[in-house]
Amino acid sequence: MDSRTMHTHTCGELRRADIGQEVTLCGWVWHRRDHGGLIFVDLRDRAGVTQVSFDPEHSGGSAFHVAETIRPEWPVRVRGVVRQRPEGMSNPKLATGNIEVLVSQIDVLNTSRTPPFQIEDHVETSEDVRLRYRYLDLRRPKMMANLRLRSDFTFAIREALHGREFMEVETPALFKSTPEGARDFLVPSRTQPGHFYALPQSPQLLKQLLMVGGVERYYQVAKCFRDEDLRADRQPEFTQVDVEMSFVDQDDVMGALEDVLADAFSRVGVTMACPLRRISYWDAMDTYGTDKPDTRYAMELHDVTQLFSASKFKLFSGAAATKGQFVKAINAKGAGTWPRAQIDKLADVAAGFGAKGLAWIAFREDGSINSPIVKFFSDDEMCALRAEMGVEHGDLVMFAVADRLAADQILGGMRSHMANALGVERAGHDFLWVVDFPLFHWDADSKRCASEHQPFTQPDEDQLDLLESDPLAVGSHTYDFVMDGYEAGGGGMRIHDAKLQMRILKLLGFTEKRAQEQFGFLMEALGFGAPPMGGFALGLDRVCMLLTGSDSIREVMAFPKTSSGSDLMSDAPSEVSSAQLKEVSLRLL
Repeated sequence: MDSRTMHTHTCGELRRADIGQEVTLCGWVWHRRDHGGLIFVDLRDRAGVTQVSFDPEHSGGSAFHVAETIRPEWPVRVRGVVRQRPEGMSNPKLATGNIEVLVSQIDVLNTSRTPPFQIEDHVETSEDVRLRYRYLDLRRPKMMANLRLRSDFTFAIREALHGREFMEVETPALFKSTPEGARDFLVPSRTQPGHFYALPQSPQLLKQLLMVGGVERYYQVAKCFRDEDLRADRQPEFTQVDVEMSFVDQDDVMGALEDVLADAFSRVGVTMACPLRRISYWDAMDTYGTDKPDTRYAMELHDVTQLFSASKFKLFSGAAATKGQFVKAINAKGAGTWPRAQIDKLADVAAGFGAKGLAWIAFREDGSINSPIVKFFSDDEMCALRAEMGVEHGDLVMFAVADRLAADQILGGMRSHMANALGVERAGHDFLWVVDFPLFHWDADSKRCASEHQPFTQPDEDQLDLLESDPLAVGSHTYDFVMDGYEAGGGGMRIHDAKLQMRILKLLGFTEKRAQEQFGFLMEALGFGAPPMGGFALGLDRVCMLLTGSDSIREVMAFPKTSSGSDLMSDAPSEVSSAQLKEVSLRLL
């Protein structure tokens, strides 16, 4: 063989046009089929699969004998001639399915132990086993395709930003601990005992300093770290596409981002029609029960408070007579046919979203009505409810009684649950902006205001006089990018005035001393002519999860952690020696 090249083609690129050409391929033995006088092997690499065949009359005794001995996941190199597959033997599921390579020579590059699971897309094994042997799991075509799409999308968004004069700037991975809503990962300093770095939760403060420094258009594909509880779309380390701009207003930033995102999505075959819809925070909450709505299906929330203002059902009429209390409802079409016992179980689901109970009315297909509360309603009330909710036979109307936000959140949770339970179709991708978030929300644990986004967000200038007197009424210049019912990115305009920044920090419970200790460097920088600035961070892992149709961001990360934050492959986190602890002036309790 030619020692200058290991292979001439990948296992995914040969086509009819290559018939008659002598080629060399490298890959792993995937499937091997011995038909007596003929042996067929599916050879797999990162690019695809090619069928190679061994015929003792053409392959020679040596190659055929080796083919009899090879086993799954052995890496091999083959040389042979591309030929048309026999009539009726094509495989339309493969890009290379019209051809095969008749092998004249094979080299075994290594052997392999029997893998702990089959290297197949629909492998029936636990996720823990897959993560323990992640390097084998990555060989599966689906996992390789996921990583390829992630690579392509990351490259596309880099090109889109670079082409629009954004400058890529790397920010430190070792920085000051400035908690932004989650716990920091701390790194002890060996040279300064008792002092610690923190791994960045985001480059937020650093990119604002870049704006002060005159960069004007910044981006970074940034690794971020948050020591928080995990779930399917969250990991302790994650990647975001971080963007910041100077001398802009909110429309400038959102317009630039739409342009960039539409360009990047188009390069991976997804159309994002611009301009995107904009839904205000409270419209999203009141209509869909969430600030990250999936609008590919209906089941919208309705305020039915006034329909029952004079009702004999005291729970509803009492709410109508109480300031700040609401009766809201959704219609789950098709669930009215469920058995009573199945409907009763929905109360437990609703409790998980904060409900103290779940009132419901099932409109059966035969025209009858089943409900423990319907006896309290007049004919007029039922008629008004049917009209408001668009009731048909087979519908299930569910109610929540609470304050505005709580009622929205309860029914938003039930809307999502029922869509999944009913198998509601959600075809294609759904993109929109949710804008105009409140600046603060009330934190019941700390009994004070907390930032809805982060403490550096620009308040609504027309409401600055309400900051101290009614802070929960103050809006902000914020915008979240929502994709398929997930918050795929978020951003806002930044405070660029040091006095206003201190004012906000004090409202969040900071003393002036503590604010200076944690954020003094930022406020000092803001005093040197900081420009108006705004930015955005796109959750790269989450977007790639949605683009690939995966259920978890672990499916688009090469080496993710488990839900407990463990790396089963390397057994991290692990203990360290007493000598290592001593070097950084630490000891374990």
